[in-house]
Amino acid sequence: MIKITKGQRIIASGFLVLVSFILKQLLGYAPVTIIVMGVSTFVAGTPIFVKAFSALRYKVVGIDALVTIAVIGALFIGEYWEAAAVTFLFIFGDYLESRTIEKTRSSIKALLNLAPVTARVQRDGSEVEVAPGEVIIGEHVIVKPGEKIPVDGTVIEGSAAVNQSAITGESLPVDHSVGGIVFSGTVIESGYLIIRADKVGDDTTFARILSMVEDAQDKKAKTQKFLDNFSRFYTPGIIVLTLLVFAFTRDFELSLTLLVISCPGALVISAPVSIVAGIGNGAKHGVLIKGGDVMEKLGTVKVVAFDKTGTLTQGRPAVVSIKTFDTIDDLNLLRIFAIGESYSEHPLARAIIREAETRLGIPITEKPQDPEMIPGHGLVFTVDGTKYLAGNRKLFQDYSINLESIENYLVGEEESGHTTILAGTVEKILGVFSIADTVRPEAKHLIRDLKKLGIRKVFMLTGDNERTAAAISAELGLDGFFASLLPQDKVRILDDLQNQYGKVAMVGDGVNDAPALASADLGIAIGGTGTDVAIETADVVLMLAEIRKLSYAMGLSRATVRNMKQNISFALLVAGLLLAGVLIKTVNLSFGMLVHEASVLLVIINAMRILGYKAKKT
Repeated sequence: MIKITKGQRIIASGFLVLVSFILKQLLGYAPVTIIVMGVSTFVAGTPIFVKAFSALRYKVVGIDALVTIAVIGALFIGEYWEAAAVTFLFIFGDYLESRTIEKTRSSIKALLNLAPVTARVQRDGSEVEVAPGEVIIGEHVIVKPGEKIPVDGTVIEGSAAVNQSAITGESLPVDHSVGGIVFSGTVIESGYLIIRADKVGDDTTFARILSMVEDAQDKKAKTQKFLDNFSRFYTPGIIVLTLLVFAFTRDFELSLTLLVISCPGALVISAPVSIVAGIGNGAKHGVLIKGGDVMEKLGTVKVVAFDKTGTLTQGRPAVVSIKTFDTIDDLNLLRIFAIGESYSEHPLARAIIREAETRLGIPITEKPQDPEMIPGHGLVFTVDGTKYLAGNRKLFQDYSINLESIENYLVGEEESGHTTILAGTVEKILGVFSIADTVRPEAKHLIRDLKKLGIRKVFMLTGDNERTAAAISAELGLDGFFASLLPQDKVRILDDLQNQYGKVAMVGDGVNDAPALASADLGIAIGGTGTDVAIETADVVLMLAEIRKLSYAMGLSRATVRNMKQNISFALLVAGLLLAGVLIKTVNLSFGMLVHEASVLLVIINAMRILGYKAKKT
């Protein structure tokens, strides 16, 4: 048996409706016209009829049941065109809405793909590879450069730069040595670690991320649609009213006319056409809104919470300032230390190299002599016969270089949220590179736009440290921030904000943001830089990483919701007037059908205005 998809059914029934309309105009209700209308009704109406009868088994009488009865009645009294038109309009509206609200569960698969697949443990004096779930609490796990950490645990040997972006969202790797706490799912970029397993399997931080995303998505799937709720009262009411009219009048045609006229054609499509027009406008402007319920929520948000890295900031470390303390100039300092850092794979080293190549206008191809990485301290190398140091305070203290004269400067930079790389020779300090994840240039404008739209509070939730968070919060004029957070902390804080202020939107881009995006009233992902799991978990995706599009999306949502309410009110008014007209016998079937179809057309025309929506310039 050939299975017909929704799309194929729409195309086939739409074609048949068009042909039957043309035949009706040319031939009237000739046999060929009636046959085409009947086939169209069957093609479009089959899923409606099946759904209606299935629902009746569970004592649920919805709009599907009303449409089914109305179609049968229309066919009984010879209104074949109405039967064909009503079934097509109904499934078309349902198709438009369902296309935009379907959410795949592939985010769970994407998360699973990021999970470690093996663990190297010490057993009986040798190294053994096992599945992460087979690691026993207390065992020693060995992790080498480029490998994923398979457990939550404590470092007992070694030192390494660990990329924790999958868990905390931090853009810069974190240096871990003996005593440090590391998480499953993070990656060692340089160095090595031996870790005592404290949490394994389903108890790890990464496994809890999986669980939270799954739970939150299940919770969101229970959202009720307005028209479904309305139909619980409207549909049985119309059926009862029709039976009462027939009982009192014994006028079968009047009763069926009432039933047919009452078929909520305009009402059925009033919400979907507005929603789809709004979604189409958003897509044209780089904003993907995943459904009607999302569109409604977007305009009612009271608080917006942002992740920092890759959302309010660029998500990539960059040199923000260079301070020299000797006769050497900025460019020469950059050239020398870019040559030295070319030996390192550390992201901070790459930031210095990018800055040098940008300022000098040439690629750095020269290699240092005698380079030596000192884990946890920095790099020692030689260029043009001179030995240089690049690293932290510990490295310079090892060479007995006094840093008291620049300590205030270093503290000031660190309090501004900058990471400092000291540069010098084995005899003296030459300069300091200040490196930070820079704020997006449009972030300030976005915060201002959100306030103008009526957003009460704007917060930042980040895995970064307190100093960095405070500096960025002050720069952007946020209402507050929460720092040093793990994914479960973000979920907890969002819950607190919801209880305090009302509906909260979460804006993020990383795997670590997925639980928060899923559990917030509204999840918004930055598509241009975001991970697949964040994008698929979110309700709204800003496709081109233009975060200022968020204010556009919220304005579009409010315009769309207004339009939808206009359509619903209009459809209900027309339905009420037609009902009254039928009952007092001033509206016959042909005139009622004309008004009915005109109301459908007007609803569609009104919804199309949303396609032309443009944000007000600020």
